[in-house]
Amino acid sequence: MKVSIEHLGGVQFEITARQHKIACDQPPENGGFDEGMTPPELLLASLGSCVGSYAAQYLKKHELATEGTKVLVAAEKAKNPPRMDDFQIEVEIPASLNDEHRAGIVDAIRHCLIHNTLLNAPRISLAVKPSAPLTAKELGSAITTSDQKSCSSCVGSATRTAFNTATKSTTS
Repeated sequence: MKVSIEHLGGVQFEITARQHKIACDQPPENGGFDEGMTPPELLLASLGSCVGSYAAQYLKKHELATEGTKVLVAAEKAKNPPRMDDFQIEVEIPASLNDEHRAGIVDAIRHCLIHNTLLNAPRISLAVKPSAPLTAKELGSAITTSDQKSCSSCVGSATRTAFNTATKSTTS
């Protein structure tokens, strides 16, 4: 698995996985435009959607209703070192399930990849390397007037501002 995260300007990033793109941003009080979830919110979303997927798979396997299934995830910020802690997952399921199926859902959720990753600290390696800078010619051909017009689909106002600034500097 691999995702690509590109800085768009300010504190905005575009996250790409396969053909999917989402925005990551900060609220205004943290210098952002609030046009996407923050990294901690994305972590909670990843955990919750994984848990929801496993719960739904269990329900489908046992030919039980999946409608109304909802996952709520919360966590606290901790210090020294800064991190997320005290994760709480609440799974709302159809009320008609008996205790056996409720226990089955809990067992299924315990197989969630994200849940297990958080429970078992993974190895994380880090490398910082320079990127190859674009030459003026490459930058000029990469940004055209037609690109600027299509930028209305860019993520957020900070993206459009950065794009417009880059366009002006290469076309003047």
